[in-house]
Amino acid sequence: MSIPEQIQKDITAAMKARDQARLSALRMVKSALKNREIEKMAPLDDAESLKVLGMLIKQRKEAVEQFRKGGRDEMADKEEAEITMIESYMPKAASEEQVVAGVRAVISAMGAPTMSDMGGVMKQVMSHFQGAGIRVDGKQVSDVVKRELGARPGARSG
Repeated sequence: MSIPEQIQKDITAAMKARDQARLSALRMVKSALKNREIEKMAPLDDAESLKVLGMLIKQRKEAVEQFRKGGRDEMADKEEAEITMIESYMPKAASEEQVVAGVRAVISAMGAPTMSDMGGVMKQVMSHFQGAGIRVDGKQVSDVVKRELGARPGARSG
């Protein structure tokens, strides 16, 4: 079952259960997928659907940060609940250990990259995880790459 089909099925279930919060979030997701489909002028495959979901999660995380700064905890909690619901449609995210292992593998395969090679390292790490069908947060990968490139003996910071 495709992601949009699963979401439609879950919308029906949320309506029957009278779960307004879930229903609202699911409708928002369905709308975002439909908008992307209209922009593309063709049905979305699962990879494209996952990109849209990833974008929605990123937007929600930014909103949570802003709401917390503004002291609007109830709004931040609502956004966090939506993140959890959207993530349930995504492949499992990589753990910190998996990200570190992936970064170290790419760095050792590249020889002796320096901080100036960070862009290349990032690109290879992201494609490594994408090829394996594992979801990773770009900011998390960036932080690990900086830490690993900076921590190596003889590494120059750039």
